Amino acid sequence: MALEVLDRPAWQARQAAHESRVDQWLTPHLRRRDRGLKHPVHDFLFTYYSLRPGQLRRWQPGAGVVLLDADGLGPGYRRQSGGLILDVGQLVARRGDSLRWILDLLRATAARPPHLGCFGMHEWAMVYEQSQAEVRHNAWPLRLSPQDTAAVVRERGVRCSHFDAFRFFTPSARPLNVLQPTRERQRDLEQPGCLHAGMDLYKMAYKVGPLASGELVADCFALARDIRALDMRASPYELAGLGFPPVRVETAEGRAEYVAAQRGFAARAAPIRSALIALVGEALDGVGLPGTV
Repeated sequence: MALEVLDRPAWQARQAAHESRVDQWLTPHLRRRDRGLKHPVHDFLFTYYSLRPGQLRRWQPGAGVVLLDADGLGPGYRRQSGGLILDVGQLVARRGDSLRWILDLLRATAARPPHLGCFGMHEWAMVYEQSQAEVRHNAWPLRLSPQDTAAVVRERGVRCSHFDAFRFFTPSARPLNVLQPTRERQRDLEQPGCLHAGMDLYKMAYKVGPLASGELVADCFALARDIRALDMRASPYELAGLGFPPVRVETAEGRAEYVAAQRGFAARAAPIRSALIALVGEALDGVGLPGTV
């Protein structure tokens, strides 16, 4: 791995730019949290995923970067070339199994062609045959009646390959899915056209820890945030009042709009997924622990 050496002004500038970028997302979220308010789109990434706001804001250089005149980066760093650098070998020794699982999943997903025929029915399956009071985001109304919402699900069918979406389906919706995803089958089923697989690149980025730079984690967050907006616009919820007009996937025009956006997100996610694959693969190979294929 070629080293990048940053003097103090250079890495402090990167740190400040990262914090400024992240603050545009964090500040409104923290204000809502302090007031006891919830936003079904913008707050999702802070509640569904485990990375805390302060952790997202904390910049890290990533693997192979030497910071001159730096201290306080934590026990996972060591002295080299006159500065501090992440001790990749120590990290792999502690978390090799987790890193290999992530690498295998990323490689398997990247190797498949994107499938674009789900039309966002996973969100509809999460409210299938439920009343307004029972649905997950019950502070916001459904665009259609519960009966009409269920009719759309039955008419369109459900083709969800992502376990972490499938597990939120209502019990009566699960048998309607053409697949029955499990955590154990995630590597076999995950595919790059799936909106949730794109959002989960954020989880993969922070799960590989300090291997990923703060900028890469923020790139993943930005992608996931934009994907979440489409996810909820195509959902059965009425969120136009929040600035998210519906993508009416119950119509042919809405489905075409959804597929075009889905294709765009798959293309946007591909280089990020490749960067994570290269990062984790190089870390494992560098200490003699190659990921399985």
